[in-house]
Amino acid sequence: MNDAIRAKIEDLTGQELVDEDYDSAVDGVIIWWRDGDDEDSLADTIVDACGVLGEDGPLWVLTPKPGRPGAANPSIVLSAAKTAGMNGSTPLTVAPDWNGIRLRPFGKGR
Repeated sequence: MNDAIRAKIEDLTGQELVDEDYDSAVDGVIIWWRDGDDEDSLADTIVDACGVLGEDGPLWVLTPKPGRPGAANPSIVLSAAKTAGMNGSTPLTVAPDWNGIRLRPFGKGR
């Protein structure tokens, strides 16, 4: 997790972010994932996140950008998303050292 990104999101939304132990519905999900994390575990995490995500809430997977420690190949994230029944967007820059891939259920458009 990147504390600077977390703080900016909290400033923008006016809400404190919760962690994976939160057990109620959420308006959106951010998954922090790095190279070396298990792809099957990422697919399971995506499925679990969908279980608490409100209808049409955003789900993002954030990874370090290429050349940074822990940088992950976007194809691995997209493969895990497909396994979880999701489509992934093209990676976008969300911070100087982080890219984000937005996931949506199959059939929900771009």
